[in-house]
Amino acid sequence: MNEILAPAPGPLIPMEANWDEVAIHLVVAFIAGWLVTLIYRGTRPKAHVNPSFPPTLVLLAILIAVVTQVIGNNVARAFSLVGALSIVRFRTVVRDTQDTAFVIFAVVVGMAAGAGNYGVAAIGLLVGGLAAAMMRAKTELSWSDSESVLSVRLNLGADPAVSLGPMFKKNLDQNEVLSVVTAKQGVSLDYTYRIRLKRDLQPAVFVKELNTIEGVQNVELRRAGEEF
Repeated sequence: MNEILAPAPGPLIPMEANWDEVAIHLVVAFIAGWLVTLIYRGTRPKAHVNPSFPPTLVLLAILIAVVTQVIGNNVARAFSLVGALSIVRFRTVVRDTQDTAFVIFAVVVGMAAGAGNYGVAAIGLLVGGLAAAMMRAKTELSWSDSESVLSVRLNLGADPAVSLGPMFKKNLDQNEVLSVVTAKQGVSLDYTYRIRLKRDLQPAVFVKELNTIEGVQNVELRRAGEEF
């Protein structure tokens, strides 16, 4: 019986590859990634921009373009690279779902540039940038337009319905208890509420008024979903 020998694996990028074309693909990927960062910086609130995130988008676009060049039309090589790259994980939690969308944005334009589909990359940048700009106003919400998380520490003997009820009725459109936890070795209780402030109410004013209530030891107010 004749033994069937598997062909030896070839180089990741064939020796006959057009290196000038490869270089052009990577330069276009760099420009595309840079444009993604410009769109990101221009459409996201400055307070939400992590300084290390925009450079990551540029590098991501370039790396995806390199991977696309390596894969080419070889399906087996594509599966091998997927397995090799699966060990890479994002250890930093992305704070906002829109940031995740920009990560995918950089991946897609980098892939298009790496495949030489410059028209697809250009149209994607144009339409994606336009959509991000049009939706920008909806992301810059006031405190009254979004839910917030309120944490209040009360003396153990204080009744939250009596102590906080009138203040909540005056300043909030809605409130809901999320958790109650003992604090300071059981001498205090930490109440966590999901709330929505009334229109045009300044959060600092609300926190100051809560601090004047007898029995209130500490107050913390933050937007829902924000981590510090």
